[in-house]
Amino acid sequence: MVYLYKNNGYNMCLDVNSGSVHVLDDISYDVLSLMNGGKKDEEITEALKEKYDAAEVSETIGEIRALKAEGALFSEDPYRPYIDHYSARPTVVKALCLQIAHDCNLACRYCFADEGEYHGKRGLMSYEVGKKALDFVIKNSGSRRNLEVDFFGGEPTMNWQVVKDLVAYGRSQEKEHNKRFRFTLTTNGVLLNDEIMDFCDKEMELVVMSVDGRKEVHDHMRPFRNGKGSFGLVIPKFQKWAERRHQDRYYVRGTYTHYNLDFAKDVLAMADLGFKQISIEPVVAPPTEDYAIREEDVPVLCEQYDILAKEVIKRAKEGRGFNFYHFMIDLSGGPCVYKRLSGCGAGGEYLAVSPWGDFYPCHQFDGNEEFIIGNVDEGVTRPDLVEAFKKINVYSREECTNCFARFYCSGGCAANSWNFTHSINSTYRIGCELQRKRIECALMIKAALADSDGDTRMKIDGDRAINGEKDKGVDHSSYASAGDCEACEIPAERC
Repeated sequence: MVYLYKNNGYNMCLDVNSGSVHVLDDISYDVLSLMNGGKKDEEITEALKEKYDAAEVSETIGEIRALKAEGALFSEDPYRPYIDHYSARPTVVKALCLQIAHDCNLACRYCFADEGEYHGKRGLMSYEVGKKALDFVIKNSGSRRNLEVDFFGGEPTMNWQVVKDLVAYGRSQEKEHNKRFRFTLTTNGVLLNDEIMDFCDKEMELVVMSVDGRKEVHDHMRPFRNGKGSFGLVIPKFQKWAERRHQDRYYVRGTYTHYNLDFAKDVLAMADLGFKQISIEPVVAPPTEDYAIREEDVPVLCEQYDILAKEVIKRAKEGRGFNFYHFMIDLSGGPCVYKRLSGCGAGGEYLAVSPWGDFYPCHQFDGNEEFIIGNVDEGVTRPDLVEAFKKINVYSREECTNCFARFYCSGGCAANSWNFTHSINSTYRIGCELQRKRIECALMIKAALADSDGDTRMKIDGDRAINGEKDKGVDHSSYASAGDCEACEIPAERC
């Protein structure tokens, strides 16, 4: 499958199955478009005779044929024959989301967690429940060494002593079990202080700071329960924390809604505040909510991604760049094959734990008793649910079959699929449209920055030859001697 598009003055081509990314001149783009539509060589020459010299067209056709022979264009899908094997492989639990607090000190209008309650009662996770959860992941992680644990809520700093105690317990178990915990924390910043920052800077691999962008947007969507905005309180703390972490190992993470469709301004507002690691994502909400993203909003939002992409390039060239999470694509060593096929691993490799110790496929299912997979005392009690989630992949979702983005989004979010289609194995249409746009922009940014840097891996100097940078994902061969791939820790020869 070959996908062609134009963006910001660049003629872009993605060979979906091989991952090769090409930047084309006009004649190559026109020839490849016709070839992609099934036209024969003589038909292509005839169709373009008024625009290009016939010899140039013939030469371009030959170059494209050569790239096809190399497997860089019109390549076969190497993964489909093995998907049943991937889905049936034994898995281990490698990540937990600890819902350390079903409570919050803000009243965010779009909160899927219902102000921290997750459609149930308020409560804080006890140390005993959290300890059992860590014991569970140690016991069920097989030979995997690196384990991920995210302290989430509600607002996790409302249960801060338990967070600290669980980190200490996890550290005490690492040497004995040959494990390494990588802890993360997501916070709204209300209770943030030097003691919390000191602890997190020592113990937390990543921190996520909740900010929605401009003051008026943030205060409207993230107020206290008395209606007062939280921007003025949390922003100075977050700015200080980002600097303490040397502008690394954090994200300021926001949500945009129907009320700020011009969200590019919010991203740039965060960049202007000094933040270098930024993520802002579309709200996912039922259409009955006034702040929900609607189908008619999509063209406006796509235009915003284009605006943002151009500004990312401009600021990078000026030496004041920042990272926007959804534009970050690693073409030299991206996610491993299994990750590309099946996504986040929710329901098997990744579980969320409620304050009372129930296991859910992920934090977005928390509170939906239909999806309780087990608990910290009994372990997994619904292996049928685990198997159902394991079978979700880009080939099990019909909508992904002809989508160029399938190996970048891995089929999307099962929770969003459930909420909008009542199936974990479908897709959320608006989310798909926005994801495709983000990927288009991300690849174009790679081309633009390679162009300015004189990067020979992606040649775009006007030569008629098509030149590509191949997105191969992680090269697992280097891990063969160790037995397991460090990226996904399954045998390298099967990865």
